[in-house]
Amino acid sequence: MPQPPSGEPAVVIADLVMRYGDTVAVDGLSLSVPGGVIAAVLGPNGAGKTTTLETCEGYRRPQSGRVRVLGLDPVADRRALLPRIGVMLQSGGAWSGVRAHEMLRHVAALHADPLPVDVLVERLGLRECGRTPYRRLSGGQQQRLGLAMSLVGRPELLFVDEPTAGLDPQARHTVWDLLRELRSGGVTVVLTTHFMDEAERLADQVYVVDHGRVVAAGTPAALTAASTVGPQQASLSFRARPGLDIASLEATLPSGFQVLEQPAGEYAVLGPVAPGTLARVTTWCSDHDVLPEGLQIGRRTLEDVFLELTGRDLR
Repeated sequence: MPQPPSGEPAVVIADLVMRYGDTVAVDGLSLSVPGGVIAAVLGPNGAGKTTTLETCEGYRRPQSGRVRVLGLDPVADRRALLPRIGVMLQSGGAWSGVRAHEMLRHVAALHADPLPVDVLVERLGLRECGRTPYRRLSGGQQQRLGLAMSLVGRPELLFVDEPTAGLDPQARHTVWDLLRELRSGGVTVVLTTHFMDEAERLADQVYVVDHGRVVAAGTPAALTAASTVGPQQASLSFRARPGLDIASLEATLPSGFQVLEQPAGEYAVLGPVAPGTLARVTTWCSDHDVLPEGLQIGRRTLEDVFLELTGRDLR
């Protein structure tokens, strides 16, 4: 089986363009994912991330640009690539009437050296629903079955789309631990998620996609340390009634500060917060009959970075 050249990244995308009629879904996107890492691809709905990953998985042929996965062309070398990758879809992937364990055993039988099905069943909490038809599984059970199906073939590279959507906190942490173990074993994981804490906890590398392009890339620490509005090690946030005059509040602060309301009723004061900053904000609130609830000072998060870059929430 062809192997990628030594040191080549697990995924390379160069100047990818994909259109649907007159709509440009992916507009010259380029990124490179190193091997053996967890990489998170983040972006609002319609940003082009799903089309990009479907191209990497071989479901779509690039209209322009170049895509290589494990050193192979996902379309031309599909037969060689498929045994080496796993794909977890956000929904679907199983027949409506098939029982959970039957589906997993069927997928295992398609691989030359599958993982033991019973081990995956136990690890992902699927034992109690083994005889349940897929259509009757809960959303969380369907997610866990989808992850098991993507893992049973021992992939070198795993694509996962919203791996913890619909999971309770215990199951969510189980999935996180499993993805970390895969990384420790040398598996590359490329995930999309709408949960910023998930990306921040798991990802070694983050790519923010908007309007079909990568608008920022780096480690979570590097992205949260940088800013489009200046160096910021901390921010002040609070909740209050929607529609406050944030321009008035911003005018009371030193030059370089920015005040955002995203979403409605949730405010962030971005800048190098000092005791004097806190005093100015609380004085302004008092003067305008505003009770700032949940007032806190903390470092910028990936969600802060995302909102600065795209100007809107992921959901």
